[in-house]
Amino acid sequence: MRVYIGFDDTDTIDSDRGTGKLARWFEKELPEECRVWGVVRQQLLLSDRIHYTSHNSSACAILETSNIEIMDELIAKAIKHIERHFISGSDPGLCIVHENHPALSSLMRFGRRCTMEVVTQREALQAAGGTHLSGHGGTNDGIIGAVAAVGLTAYGWGGRFIEFGRLRDQPEALAVSHLEQMGIAVVSIDRNAQILAPEEMVNTKGWLRPRLWGGRPVLPVTYGGNGHWETIGEKRRKK
Repeated sequence: MRVYIGFDDTDTIDSDRGTGKLARWFEKELPEECRVWGVVRQQLLLSDRIHYTSHNSSACAILETSNIEIMDELIAKAIKHIERHFISGSDPGLCIVHENHPALSSLMRFGRRCTMEVVTQREALQAAGGTHLSGHGGTNDGIIGAVAAVGLTAYGWGGRFIEFGRLRDQPEALAVSHLEQMGIAVVSIDRNAQILAPEEMVNTKGWLRPRLWGGRPVLPVTYGGNGHWETIGEKRRKK
């Protein structure tokens, strides 16, 4: 069984960590019967009508467990995790739901709306239904992004992985076969859209971040010549 845990707005503009990092750190708090399958960053609408820290993104940790009775423990641990790590002045929100919950379709619809229009806390609460949704400081606006993170990740067609199989420990150049062994599909997005051979190499530019496409991690690449490929996008350099 999968469990989706959405975090949002746990940082401030001058803090040394963001919501994505807090979501990744939650792995250290998990009980033995749980494991992190991946952590996904979700991009929400950018608008002057929305108050956000820097990029209006939220994050969702995807857990795998065989014990549905663990939900209450996960909620308690996630709340303590936020209380321990959030930055004063932020507006943290938390949403937790398992994949069989009847409100999941409502969360998906709400998540997609958050990429296209301005929404309210009341609408987030309505979309969450009987799932766990809680605010933990400030205006509690973080509940909106937390719901959106869960909904978009469960939807499976948006966002990028910020953790999956120790992405950050991989070398800059990787064989297609190695990526596939990690569970990452490598897909050409150039004009010919050809199939990559296992021995071909991918230059990640030191920033391996697959997309969440079709509910799985997919690495879009373009051809660089001589059997070498390059990932699209690269790490944003801080000013």
